[in-house]
Amino acid sequence: MSAGWLMALLAVAAAAAAEPPRFYFSGDGTLALDHAHFAGETLRVRYRDADGRYDHPALARVEHFFRSREDGAQGPVSLRLLELLDYVEDRYHPTRLTLVSGYRSPEFNRTLRGKGRQVAQASLHTEGMAADVHPAGVKLRPLWNQLRAAQVGGVGLYQGEGFLHLDTGRARFWEAATSGVAQNAARENARLFARTDFDRYDSLAGAVLSLHSVTALPIGVRRTARLDGDPVALTAPGARAEGECWVFAEPAARYELVVETAITAPGARTPLVLETCAPRTGATPRHITTNAVQRLALPSP
Repeated sequence: MSAGWLMALLAVAAAAAAEPPRFYFSGDGTLALDHAHFAGETLRVRYRDADGRYDHPALARVEHFFRSREDGAQGPVSLRLLELLDYVEDRYHPTRLTLVSGYRSPEFNRTLRGKGRQVAQASLHTEGMAADVHPAGVKLRPLWNQLRAAQVGGVGLYQGEGFLHLDTGRARFWEAATSGVAQNAARENARLFARTDFDRYDSLAGAVLSLHSVTALPIGVRRTARLDGDPVALTAPGARAEGECWVFAEPAARYELVVETAITAPGARTPLVLETCAPRTGATPRHITTNAVQRLALPSP
């Protein structure tokens, strides 16, 4: 066997042995972006290596590039969003992907709202979970329709402005005239949702569940969630304990719960279901369902 054939077989074997990506929508671990507001600024970064490890200096570069464009404030950019942008880049091949708006500081978001701009009170831009992008060389409406069919998350079509809004919230789709921003649809926790830090796990012990679109406090969450009917114990370092509940009573940058139970992730995609505690503030739902999670490496048949 020639050396060339041997190397090819080894490459195939390594690819077969590689773990699946931690997110359902992900790319090859590299991303190229131009910036619409900082002239000449570009981002060319490998943020994840071939073994699935994230590069922290590279992620710091991403956070700087995504900084709030008016005040320069930086915030965390979710890995889920980064992988979604990479997915769009690799699957739809824009000739250039330009960031129109990334992270927004809460102060900048309030300023925009005060000026009458169409931005949400609980904008996922303020949580590093949303990006407005212009994909050059790709028609916006067909791309919007394809992402809608794939159920990637939140996708807004702003045809007149020439960009798509992408976020890692619940799958929902709108155009500029139907965004619901003017009606403040997220008020009183009406759009409260939860996300896990990854989609795929071996064991769920240590998995972080974050609450998002929080617009009213307090929020109480029962200490036990459910995964396909099985109990899953939760802890919440930033909350206070009240009976069977964890209560988030003070404004915070993050509202997080951590899985304590050593439970193997399910083979089929299955969400965790959280139950909120009475009395429920405003429109806080009784149950909060996370994204579906799944085992990282399924056993061979």
